[in-house]
Amino acid sequence: MSEQSRSPYRRPRRGRKPAQGAGRDASGPPKPRDPARRVAYDVLLAVEQRDAYANLLLPAQLTDRGISGRDAALATELTYGTLRHQGTYDAILEACVDRTLASVDREALPLLRLGAHQLLSTKIPSHAAVSATVDLARKVVGHHRARFVNAVLRKVSARDLGAWTEVVAPDRDTDPSGYLSVVHSHPRWVVKELARALGERSATGLVETERLLVAHNERPRVTLVAKPGRSTVADLVAAGAQEARYSPFAAYLPEGDPAAIREVRQHRAAVQDEASQLVALALTRVDARGDDSLWLDMCAGPGGKAGLLASLAGQREARLLASEVQPARAGLVATAVRRAPRDAGRVVVADGTAPAWRPGVFDRVLVDVPCTGLGALRRRPESRWRRTPESVTALAPLQHDLLVSAVESVRPGGVVAYVTCSPHLDETDGIVRRVLDERDDLTLLRAADYLDGIPDLAAGPEGRYVQFWPHVHGTDAMFLALLRRTDA
Repeated sequence: MSEQSRSPYRRPRRGRKPAQGAGRDASGPPKPRDPARRVAYDVLLAVEQRDAYANLLLPAQLTDRGISGRDAALATELTYGTLRHQGTYDAILEACVDRTLASVDREALPLLRLGAHQLLSTKIPSHAAVSATVDLARKVVGHHRARFVNAVLRKVSARDLGAWTEVVAPDRDTDPSGYLSVVHSHPRWVVKELARALGERSATGLVETERLLVAHNERPRVTLVAKPGRSTVADLVAAGAQEARYSPFAAYLPEGDPAAIREVRQHRAAVQDEASQLVALALTRVDARGDDSLWLDMCAGPGGKAGLLASLAGQREARLLASEVQPARAGLVATAVRRAPRDAGRVVVADGTAPAWRPGVFDRVLVDVPCTGLGALRRRPESRWRRTPESVTALAPLQHDLLVSAVESVRPGGVVAYVTCSPHLDETDGIVRRVLDERDDLTLLRAADYLDGIPDLAAGPEGRYVQFWPHVHGTDAMFLALLRRTDA
């Protein structure tokens, strides 16, 4: 027997090429032939089964799997598009299965939603959308369930999105909240609460509420912040960004990876929504009436606002203490405040409701409380399906206690900024009013006065709050109340 015949490796036949995508690289298993759909499915499955956050998991998966260019763009569109329109697709899928959608196993359901998105909201030809999704189904759930996926998606392909809407959506005139819930893919309770925050009732047709829901389903732009004293907006513009409308530290990045910008890699700039920058800036613009040397960010993780505040504090010869209860998030805060001017930022792992500092020692306090995140649904679309009315009820005691602790931490004459990334009235006005009713040493300032030049900000009693809106300002729906502590 020859040496060649004994070899366990066979030479490829001359003139034949390996099947596309079937080859292995030197370091791992075969690469899938359809990497975009596979990574989109894996992320959707992680969101469904273990409450993963797509905005954190997807970039990591793209990097780990070496997916870039057109495949990365398609994976991003498939993932976020499916999550944003999940409610609409679920209503359509419910009409196409012979049982309740809740009874469909959790491995097949993301495939159905992924296929529905391709069929109803992309320019992918119907036959290609069904074929590619069924091919993926064979690999991840097996041939038996792939036949089920094929049958359902062929039913979905029988109508376009407009025709399906007429079939599955409630009547707009008799049930406006239900209609908007299905058409714009939001839980009904969220539609009602957003309408309440906007001051609209069903009798008005919920016109502005619909504008907000549409904005939630649009891809948000990437906004950068140039940390004062460490970089400038001009630096970001030179790297390809565009000067922002409102924040003096912001720039919009039309395309590309923020990490490709030198200032971002060096932590001299960061990705941060414009409204987040502005609520922190408003706190620094209030007259502290006396000493102004010690600031506190009480719930600082993951560190965006702390990074900006530390830079501003350093320019004023003040110091910022950034507190975060979770050690891992405190590490992110430490990176954000690192090398602030005059080394102004310090980080401590501490519970804001049981402070690790003496009361009444800070001149300015920012308390950005944990909330439902209903103001950031553009960036975290899966949040709308995780939150319930009970989530608001459960968070209220913590939000109240943190605001009380913030007030106790500031000296008389100092100022507290109460911030949420939710416009839900029970998380905003409800918390502030309760604390104001409990104490006689607080004055509610008119927050919009410290953000001149930005339209339609004033909200709440006598317009004393600030409320940003995606459909008005192009930002997250950040809420701000400014309270000055006085002598009792």
